[in-house]
Parts: sequence; structure tokens; C-alpha cells
Amino acid sequence: MDSAPSTDRTDVGYLPAAARTLMKLVVTGPFGVGKTTLIRTLSEIPTLHTEEAMTQSSTLLDDTAGLPEKTTTTVAIDFGRLTVLDDLVLYMFGTPGQDRFLPLWEDIARGALGALVLVDTRRLADSFAVMDMVEEQGLPYAVAVNRFPDAPAHSDEVLRAHLDLDAGTPLVQCDARERRGSIDALIALAEHVLTRLPQPEDPQPEDPS
Repeated sequence: MDSAPSTDRTDVGYLPAAARTLMKLVVTGPFGVGKTTLIRTLSEIPTLHTEEAMTQSSTLLDDTAGLPEKTTTTVAIDFGRLTVLDDLVLYMFGTPGQDRFLPLWEDIARGALGALVLVDTRRLADSFAVMDMVEEQGLPYAVAVNRFPDAPAHSDEVLRAHLDLDAGTPLVQCDARERRGSIDALIALAEHVLTRLPQPEDPQPEDPS
């Protein structure tokens, strides 16, 4: 699959006339894992974000250990769009990472074809609850390891073992701030989703009689 977007990300226009497959994907993961950054990196249109400054009240609820740079949090949704091929358009819906937003997460995930789960090697255990939610929704998913500068590095084999991933679940390592690796992560998910979609049946030949 060609990974180059068909439009310049600064060109906010209509969908290409050839667009035939429009895919809703959820970008999810625990609090502070880089979901907003990834969508902002990838989107070819101005992104929609619902970020708010973290207050003293929220720090009592959200564990910011290991996240000294975290000053804002998504409270509703992130949204962006990426055209991968002229006929394949991906709509990215980012979810809040905190447990208290679970009802909103379920609403955002409704109608999605798959999920990209971002994880942070500094806090791998925080990803388990998110992957459980994705599996409960019956969504195929891929895992993207967001490589933070101070995060420990592990091989794919070690990460798969720690995350208890099924052999068929795509795993990609990327930096959410960099476009190339982020595109690879989203394409890995899109290809995984496409293999899971029902295939149209071949038309039956007409009875010549």
C-alpha cells in the first residue's frame, strides 16, 4: 500500500472524487501517551481538539507520575483526517485516556472499524485496561509504541510478551511527533482492518435457460 498522502496536509479541501473507502478509526491509549500529538502530526486538515489545562483537582484524579511535561488533557475528542490513497480516507477519532471518560469512549468508538492503541514503555501496565475495552467492543486493533526520549527501548518480541499480544496483532514502534513512523502505524492498522472486513461474494453466473 502506498503510504504517501494524496493531498498536501496544508490544503484543506474536499475529499478526492475517487474516494470510495471511508474508514473511521479510533486512536486510543492511556492518559498522556501521545494521542493528540499523533493526530496532529498526521491530519491533512486542521485538527479538532478539546484540550483543557490540568488543574489541581484533576491532578488528584490523574496519575502524572513520569509525565512532568503534561499540562493539558483531552476532555472529549480529537479529530483529524488522512487520505492514504485516492480511494482510501482515514478518519481519526482520539479518545480521552482516563477511566472516568469511559461512557464517552464508548460513544466515540461506535461505528469505528478498528483502533490504534498507543502505549508508553514507561507505563506498559496502563495499557491493559484500554486493550480490554477495545477487545470488549470487538474492534480489531494495532499497537503503536510511542518512543518518548527518556523511555526504555525494548524489542518487538519483548513488547509482545509484556503486552500479551496475539500473533496477528500488528505492533509498530514510532515517534508520534514524526510523520513517517506515525503514518506507518496507521497504515498497519488500516491494512489489518481491511483483512477483517467481509469480502463481497462473487456474482453467480446467470442461468442460460
